[in-house]
Parts: sequence; structure tokens; C-alpha cells
Amino acid sequence: MGNKEAPAKRLRISLNMKFSEINDPKGLCQDVSGHGRWGNGEVEVKMASMEELPYVMGLVRQSLEKQLGEAFES
Repeated sequence: MGNKEAPAKRLRISLNMKFSEINDPKGLCQDVSGHGRWGNGEVEVKMASMEELPYVMGLVRQSLEKQLGEAFES
């Protein structure tokens, strides 16, 4: 009948910062600059399981702190 899409296996998150600025020891982040993705950053992270949540939240925090720091510098 219709074209059914497979269920999503990962949550894709765009982080609004330069890829060179992210501290990602586990290597979950990808440089998506120039890939024409929806989002407003060069960093994309895909979360595949709830066990990754604390680590991914640390990456999100880095981006948030960068944004807040830039807001106060202006």
C-alpha cells in the first residue's frame, strides 16, 4: 500500500558551534559544515540509546555555554 518509513533508531541533534571547538572524547560528533542539513551549527550528534544521554547532555551543555558566553561578550 503506502511507503512506510522505518522507525527512527537515533535522535539527531545539531549543536550551534564550530566542530573544531567541541570536546568529544568518545567521537560521537560529526562535522556537518557544508552538508546542507537542517540546523544552525557545524556539529551533529546522534544519540542511539538512553545510556548515551548523560554524555550527549554534556555536549549540549558545551554548546549552550558557548552561546551564553558569546552573548555576554557582545
